Amino acid sequence: MTMDRRKLLATLGLYGLGAVAQRVFALPRPLPRNVWNKPSFESHPFTLGVAAGDPSMDGFALWTRLAPKPLERGGGMRMRPIAVTWEVATDEGFRDIAQSGTAVAHPELAHSVHVEVTGLQPARPYWYRFFAGSEASVVGRSATFPAANSRVDRVRFAVGGCQHYEGGWYTAWRRIAEASPDFVFHYGDYIYESDDKGPKPRPSNGAMYALPRRHLTDEVYSLDDYRLRYSLYKSDPDLQAAHAAAPWFVSSDDHEVDNDWAADQDQDGTPTEIFLLRRAVAMQAYYEHMPLRPRSFPAGGKMQIFRRAAFGDLLQLHVLDTRQYRDLKIMTGDMRDKRKRAAAPDRTLLGAEQEAWLFDGIASSQARWQLIAQQVMMMDLSRPASATSNEMVYSMDSWAGYQHSRRRLLEHIQRTNQRNVVVVGGDAHRHYAGDLVLDEKDGPAIASEFHATSITSGFDGIGEADEPTRLHRQYNPELKAMTDKRGYVFCEVDRNAWRGDLKVLDKVTERDGKLSTHASFIVEHGQPGLQRA
Repeated sequence: MTMDRRKLLATLGLYGLGAVAQRVFALPRPLPRNVWNKPSFESHPFTLGVAAGDPSMDGFALWTRLAPKPLERGGGMRMRPIAVTWEVATDEGFRDIAQSGTAVAHPELAHSVHVEVTGLQPARPYWYRFFAGSEASVVGRSATFPAANSRVDRVRFAVGGCQHYEGGWYTAWRRIAEASPDFVFHYGDYIYESDDKGPKPRPSNGAMYALPRRHLTDEVYSLDDYRLRYSLYKSDPDLQAAHAAAPWFVSSDDHEVDNDWAADQDQDGTPTEIFLLRRAVAMQAYYEHMPLRPRSFPAGGKMQIFRRAAFGDLLQLHVLDTRQYRDLKIMTGDMRDKRKRAAAPDRTLLGAEQEAWLFDGIASSQARWQLIAQQVMMMDLSRPASATSNEMVYSMDSWAGYQHSRRRLLEHIQRTNQRNVVVVGGDAHRHYAGDLVLDEKDGPAIASEFHATSITSGFDGIGEADEPTRLHRQYNPELKAMTDKRGYVFCEVDRNAWRGDLKVLDKVTERDGKLSTHASFIVEHGQPGLQRA
């Protein structure tokens, strides 16, 4: 197929790069002439598992990657396109095949496969698998969402992220898989780009921890570097189990590229044109390893990540991207000066286009509940720098560092009388649960927030017996719970109440840590504000 230049440019301007990728990938195309139709492998090629993502009422995206030697450059693959067949069935035994087809694992995309499945029945589970040559993948389970306007009485989902490989074992992902949620939201920091040269053992919150496992390379910069880092992380069986158990919505934060990056800048002052090279290959590697639809295909060094989904009439899900469009974190000056600069009206966390999209979605939603699924803390928390200090400190990497964006969003929720909004996120490596208010600490709750702790980042943690937890609780009445332990948030939502459980593990530096619930809270429909369950 050919397209003349004027039509192509018009399409780019009208639909954006992500939409162009979606249209192009949807077109029927013959297999490449050099495709390897009957490949053979020295060892099992599906070492990185399978995954499903971005569920809708009639389908979802399917993912796998061929990598018989995942920790070698190229994954141990011959550099030719390979035909991969796939099946989606209504039963785990694959007696009733709902759909099947052939996809191409391109070497340009690290032999990853992305299949956009449509035309399925709403509100039901499906099972899927892949074949390459004589090899078969494990079976994954996904599900379609209920029709957008159909009555739904319950949804269950997990929120997790910040899974530093060196910080511990992924027991939390195994427990999430066992809970069989309707979907998972991964808020970001799927990998950590950092090197392998830090102190051994390493400090975290006043304690020293030996590293239970190690990165294999220095800090990652090239496309091959990022691919190897993803291969290392995705080789973990507990993470693979969680992917195979339920469909995921994923969104990236900073460590998928570089710590604290923002838009076209990194934290080190690297020239923009140089950093954009790194960002482009990082985004390609992210797409190669995530169950994303073609609309998120990276183009021009950018990705379309913010998106929306409806779980019947019960839940409207808004997935945000708080990295590609934000201004750089304020890193210089004392806290009073930082706080003043953070309130400048020209500072943005979401960018104008994404903010308008979010505001329109919130205002027009008829869903019983609305979920804003994003990356960083929205509560405007502060604490003294120490128990003897009078200086209050705020996180400049969270919404607190973008006060105008935060205020605009909360005022919009308040002005449109949407009393059904709950926010989830992560990044701070601690559980926080609290209410979202404007400037006054005792103001009315506009929405509520469940801020998930890390899967492993920060090692085991020390619970509530630390100074930051005590001071945060003392100076922020809107904060209802906080703990420095690893885990995830599990939400169960019905038509009248939203329950959030703060799940914690006693240890992640050892395998099979004990899971418990640190605290549980309820939000009653139409009444913003957390109540102890």
